[in-house]
Amino acid sequence: MRAPRSLYSRLLVWLLLPLVLLGSLMLIQAYYDARRTADRAFDRLLEAATLAIAEQVQWQNERLWLDLPPAALEMLATGAQERVFYALYNGQGEFITGNARLPGDARQDVESGDTLLYRDIDWRDMTLRQGVRRTRLEDWSLRERFEVRVAQTREGRAALTLSLLRGNLAYIGVMAGVAVVMLLLAVRSALAPLTRLRRAIRTRDPRTLAPLELPLPRELAELRETINELLARMRRVRANQERFIGDASHQLRTPLAGLSARAELALRQDDPQAWHDALKAMRSTSANTARLAVQLLSLTRLNNPEATPELVTTDLDRVARTALHHAWHACHRAGIDLGLETPDTPVTVRGIDWQLEEALSNLIDNARRYGARRITIQVSGSPPSLAVEDDGPGIPADKRLLVLRPFYRGTSDGEGSGLGLAIVDGIARSHAARLILEETPSGRGLRVSLRFPGEIS
Repeated sequence: MRAPRSLYSRLLVWLLLPLVLLGSLMLIQAYYDARRTADRAFDRLLEAATLAIAEQVQWQNERLWLDLPPAALEMLATGAQERVFYALYNGQGEFITGNARLPGDARQDVESGDTLLYRDIDWRDMTLRQGVRRTRLEDWSLRERFEVRVAQTREGRAALTLSLLRGNLAYIGVMAGVAVVMLLLAVRSALAPLTRLRRAIRTRDPRTLAPLELPLPRELAELRETINELLARMRRVRANQERFIGDASHQLRTPLAGLSARAELALRQDDPQAWHDALKAMRSTSANTARLAVQLLSLTRLNNPEATPELVTTDLDRVARTALHHAWHACHRAGIDLGLETPDTPVTVRGIDWQLEEALSNLIDNARRYGARRITIQVSGSPPSLAVEDDGPGIPADKRLLVLRPFYRGTSDGEGSGLGLAIVDGIARSHAARLILEETPSGRGLRVSLRFPGEIS
């Protein structure tokens, strides 16, 4: 797989492309400017040559007569070895004299005065620059019209154009070199903060999640803040993991030590009944330890802000029936009457079904462990709510906020871990629901309800 191009090369390409395009346009413009300059210079010579010839035209023997001076054509001769042609025509377009019968110019001119017309022509497989001077004899008794046609090949013009273009090329080359150097420096300078950011990240201790603190331009400052936000989320995740490890090591140490002590004590006994009693105690302790580990994982997952699933439309009746099914066998073995009350119409909320099922499971398990003989799951629609009602000893009003703290146990005679209501509280907060602990209408027991903000139609 081909490696992706660097940002430096991409910037250079996208900045050099318009520079190359601009340089090409400048070269084309320089060529046409040099050509126009060469044409203007040689057209002045062409004008002088036609004027010198026109001044030598006379009227003799009832006709036009020309005594051509050598200087009239020599001024058009340069080191480029151009070929020069001239011709004299009368007012009726008849050829009088010259070294070539040059074509005339069909463009109209003013009837009076001296007129000079320029044009490029292709004549006898040659490209010529032609000047046509239309004038007349300025004699008091005669005003005969005539044309002086002078043409010149373009070798001299091309040589002068090339010479002028070379000078412009040198100027353009220097400007292009300066522009490229400035562009390279500008791109390198613009990317320098990104290089500093890369080095700052690369040289950091992999174990640190402290925010980056280095001055950067506004655009890269936004990237720095995004990285800092990512580091903050990673710090929260790590803190959550460390809290879980600490809680797990603290809470699991005692039951695991108890299992080891029970096993060691049973090994010292010879009575099978003692072994049987030790195994029953170890089974109960291992079950409680497994539930504690599950609750610790649930609490950690709920407290992790980076692992919050999306709320979807959830049927509370189905959630309650699933929780009833899961808790039925444990309550039946303990001789507890477990029931369900639901309305006739479905009740739906924005929620996460497995979290709501876990909340109900924890409430049912708490009620079972703390002496309830009758437990009822209730689903209401106005407002949408889930509730678990029992006939157990209940919780005094002054302790109902304390029991929501992790590992807090209102009494020491139960089998709970102190995490059940903390997990339910976390689930309620993740659903924007209100957790309410209150006495039952009969005055005995506890009713714990999750009241949701609204119903989904």
